[in-house]
Amino acid sequence: MNGRLNVIFAATCGFLVAIFVFVNNSEMLRSRATVLAQNHDASDQQVTGPYDVVKDWPKPMATLFPEEKGWTWGSTQAIFAQNPNRIFISMRGELPIIKGGDPLNTEVPGIGDNGRGIWLTVPMPGVPNRNASIGPTASPGEPHVKFVAQEGRDYRWQHLVYAVDGEGNLVDDWSRWDKTFKRVHKILISPYDPEKRVWIDDDGKCAIFIFSNDGKKLLQTIGEPGVCGDDDKHFNRQTDIAWLPDGTFFVSDGYENTRVVKFDKTGKYLTSWGKPSWDWRTRKDVPGMPDPPPPNYFHTVHGIQVDPVSRRVFVSDRENHRIQVFDENGKFLDVWPLGPYAAIYHLLLTEDRNLWMSDGHGTFKILKYDLDGKMLYQWGTFGPLPGEMWGVHEFTVDQQGNLYTAEVFNGRPQKFHPRPGADPSHLVGKQMRVAWKD
Repeated sequence: MNGRLNVIFAATCGFLVAIFVFVNNSEMLRSRATVLAQNHDASDQQVTGPYDVVKDWPKPMATLFPEEKGWTWGSTQAIFAQNPNRIFISMRGELPIIKGGDPLNTEVPGIGDNGRGIWLTVPMPGVPNRNASIGPTASPGEPHVKFVAQEGRDYRWQHLVYAVDGEGNLVDDWSRWDKTFKRVHKILISPYDPEKRVWIDDDGKCAIFIFSNDGKKLLQTIGEPGVCGDDDKHFNRQTDIAWLPDGTFFVSDGYENTRVVKFDKTGKYLTSWGKPSWDWRTRKDVPGMPDPPPPNYFHTVHGIQVDPVSRRVFVSDRENHRIQVFDENGKFLDVWPLGPYAAIYHLLLTEDRNLWMSDGHGTFKILKYDLDGKMLYQWGTFGPLPGEMWGVHEFTVDQQGNLYTAEVFNGRPQKFHPRPGADPSHLVGKQMRVAWKD
């Protein structure tokens, strides 16, 4: 009898314990579910890293310019935030909007083995509808593409430079200068210039144009527009500009030339350095060039920044997949190998003396490095959806910490707002503004 009672007692206790565990676990699950409901980002893959993308920024082209109905941004190469309500943008002409609809199956002749045609789905799932930059009917300006597009039908050469506010509305239109430009590469304002002159680097014209901040006056031209060369008065498709506090500036020169050029604050030539590891005329590596090339040899000198403290010059040697570091007179100091796929388009040295980079067609990421070449953080992924990236050619940060990008291949500008609670060290740091604040 006692044995039966013991069994019943044990079973009852086990049942009560099971009920307790079930209730306790249920309460824990309910509590976890409440937390998840309150924090909808708990399992978010965070494609945009520490940022939220601001959708529908800027406003559509036909909203900014009502006469442009049916047209959208072409290859977007340049973006610069003077302040949160004056963001300069430049594109290489407008492109017609591609109407959405069912994919088409079309035969592409001659691309298969033995020259046979291959049937493809266009657009291909998961990839952008088009490359806005490269192709015979894309945005004009790629010098080595056999361009067959007709202006007015396949593209419009209008509204090449304009400015929008934080909501994406038009605040300034520089269309009066459209005929001046051929291929605007970067838009920049020196952090040390109280006049906030706007520097427009046009690699297609082989010239740099310096405008008054309101865009009403062309104040100075460096280089001879339309004439390319490699002497003290000419560029050959220069790509970027960086300044020292005394106004001395450096130009990465560039696509065809393979050098860095140093000027004084007036634009007087001082010196240059760099040798070719690649011949732009043959489109091939220089014969006998080792892999990797020696220091001071370049292939696509695409981005440049200079540290005002150490006066070191950081240069993106893009197609050699590295950063080279020099003193201000061209003495080689260091090289940072970035891996076999790296293609660094833009460099930004922030106030906290970290070097941020955009990888345009290698890994498609935004990357943070310290000034010794150690990577500290990275984010970003390829794609056409809001927040995804393809060809971030220039990026900039306003005084509120908003990040703006210009994409050559997706053909668009984007705006990213810092996520609430984001780790500050993961946000692109404050852009240097020394002689001006707004």
